[in-house]
Amino acid sequence: MMEWYGALGLLLGSIMVLMATGMPVALAFLAANILGAWVFMGGGAGLTQLLNNGFGALTSFALVPIPLFLLMGELFFFTGLGTRMFTAIDRLLGRVPGRLSYVTVIGGTGFSTLSGSSMGSTALLGSLMVPEMNARGYKKHMSIGPILGTGGLAIIIPPSALAVLLATLARIDVGALLIAGVVPGLILAGLYLLTIWVQVRIDPEAAPAYEVPAMSLGEKLGLVLRDVVPMLSIMVLTVAGMIGGIFTPSEAAAFGALGVLILAGIYGGISVESLRNSIVGALKVTLMAYLIVFGSATFSQLMAFSGASSGLVDWATGFALSPVTMLLVMFGVLLVLGMFMEQISIMLLTVPIFFPLATDLGFDPVWFGLVMLLALEISFTTPPFGLLLFVMKGVAPPDTTMRDIYTAAFPFIGCSLLLVVLLILVPELALWLPGR
Repeated sequence: MMEWYGALGLLLGSIMVLMATGMPVALAFLAANILGAWVFMGGGAGLTQLLNNGFGALTSFALVPIPLFLLMGELFFFTGLGTRMFTAIDRLLGRVPGRLSYVTVIGGTGFSTLSGSSMGSTALLGSLMVPEMNARGYKKHMSIGPILGTGGLAIIIPPSALAVLLATLARIDVGALLIAGVVPGLILAGLYLLTIWVQVRIDPEAAPAYEVPAMSLGEKLGLVLRDVVPMLSIMVLTVAGMIGGIFTPSEAAAFGALGVLILAGIYGGISVESLRNSIVGALKVTLMAYLIVFGSATFSQLMAFSGASSGLVDWATGFALSPVTMLLVMFGVLLVLGMFMEQISIMLLTVPIFFPLATDLGFDPVWFGLVMLLALEISFTTPPFGLLLFVMKGVAPPDTTMRDIYTAAFPFIGCSLLLVVLLILVPELALWLPGR
């Protein structure tokens, strides 16, 4: 029998080599799983067991929310509901100093929470908001920073398809992880808004006010009731239904998708093209996510069967480090990986290793899942190689330097790190609503 470190080296090493050749992550894991099953599980019989385990994982009812949440987000975008809400928030804020930065955080949160893709949301908001901010005389850090920051909200405020996928991979309660993100997400949104307020107070010229058409109280109320409340009500009712035990996560996802579809019909956003684009967009990501689940389920079993998981946990806990120190080590690994890899790829690689270790250290798995989600999002904007930094560079004006983008990202990274510290000091912030 191979030693645990040899098994770990064979499994992870083959994945890294295949990924370095340009093979898609899911296929690299599948190939490594085939190799591992042949070596550790008895050749052909192992391959048969591999397929049975993988397809068994795909039949999990916990996976149902993924395509439905994705469809909900795609409909929200392609039917124009998201744009209506964005525009309404912009008009309601009037002459508030730093108005467009606030709009980016508030409206962008609704946009990106449902889109399921931090990279896509960053590209969209960058293309939409940065030119407008530049035209209004905003300094670069006031336009770029809030866009980079909204990703942290997108990943933890439900409904979040990425949270559903993480819960499925880690085999923890999907509903509990979704609900756990509500309070921390609201705190993070408040920290972002406070950061913008402080930046404007320090340098009022960073986001100059400008004249906008005045609106009466009646007009504002009508705008809220027409273009904000209906959209927000779908998200609020979806989350409230899960918190109150009325919906399972799968039922909540179906309710949300149906609600967005009905609203789109009421507002005249339904067309053959919008439906086709929504379904195709959701289907592409769903197929990738299901392939990821197939690879992760079999990879986790190979890690356990070969002794790599238990050996790694015993080795890591043998250093006599405190649980918080080990948590910071895992957090640092996620930050480094995020500079080079996409979030789902990182989850596929680290979940089979980190969650057994976290359980052994005594961490609540739902709480740890939320911390891991935050680490994944922070890593996307961590200089010098965070992927969202380069996405922003691609959509920002030509005179924007990477130094400008780094400088804009730091205050919002600081907000996310402060939230992680708060979660470590007060775990109840995440565990109170799920009742754990």
